[in-house]
Amino acid sequence: MDIGPGMALTARLKSGETLGDRVMKVDHAGEHGAVCIYSAQRWFARWRAPDMVDELDAFLAHERSHRALFFAELQRRGRGRCRSYVWCGIGGLMLGTITGIAGRGAIAATTVAIERVVLRHMREQIAALEGVDEPAVRTLTIIIAEEQEHHDLSAARLPSSGVWQRLIDPIVSVSTEAVIWLGMRL
Repeated sequence: MDIGPGMALTARLKSGETLGDRVMKVDHAGEHGAVCIYSAQRWFARWRAPDMVDELDAFLAHERSHRALFFAELQRRGRGRCRSYVWCGIGGLMLGTITGIAGRGAIAATTVAIERVVLRHMREQIAALEGVDEPAVRTLTIIIAEEQEHHDLSAARLPSSGVWQRLIDPIVSVSTEAVIWLGMRL
């Protein structure tokens, strides 16, 4: 299974569904996963990384807003949510719990890994949808700056040779790619 760069934009579309529709569905599910990750991390950060709680609150507020933007766009299009929505939530809670228990470095490494993949996919989505689906492009453009902020703030927390980044990055990156790939095909 090739889930490398560019592969997520190939989709098995349902009758009458556009690429923009599918992107909105998959990204909505991904934002739900992010809400679940940050919710679980925040809960454990109260004990494991109290200095990160305010930052996690801000990230969580952004992700809830992003999920709402994608949901509003899905409603405008008359489309339901992605079949991967529930699985993204469950996976997000599990990942957030594990990394929240592990503490500061694991929380930051998780955010960097996820956001790096998400930002690349969103930029690819914008490139594929420009001139084809401007409402989808506008929605993605609104969100991308905050996702970049999450990445950059978390990257600044990581030591240059941290164990959490070496451990978490490949696992979370491949998992995020796989979830996007599957979402585009379910």
